[in-house]
Amino acid sequence: MMHLLAVKRLIRLCGATLLMAAVCLGQAAAAKKAYTFRGKVEAVNTGTNSVTVNGEKVEGWMDAMTMGYKVDDPAVLKNVKVGDRITATVYQGDMTLHKVQVVPKSSGDSKPKK
Repeated sequence: MMHLLAVKRLIRLCGATLLMAAVCLGQAAAAKKAYTFRGKVEAVNTGTNSVTVNGEKVEGWMDAMTMGYKVDDPAVLKNVKVGDRITATVYQGDMTLHKVQVVPKSSGDSKPKK
């Protein structure tokens, strides 16, 4: 009987330890450093929920380069077109673009009409 109580206590302790570890890991993921990403869209791939972007250098995260990135919300791909300038939030250790927004074109970007 004493042995059964000891086993039950051990199981509870292991369960509590696993729960605490899961909570700590969740908090660690949420605490990753955020950066602002800017770039020009080179391609949109709805099949893979990704965009290819000629991205500017993000100090502390990545040098300027053109590469493919997954997006956190596939619905944004309906609004993004090749040639658009975008901003997004990126996180340390994560290659997904979060909160993607198309930068509105200023009046100086339009070509004069003939």
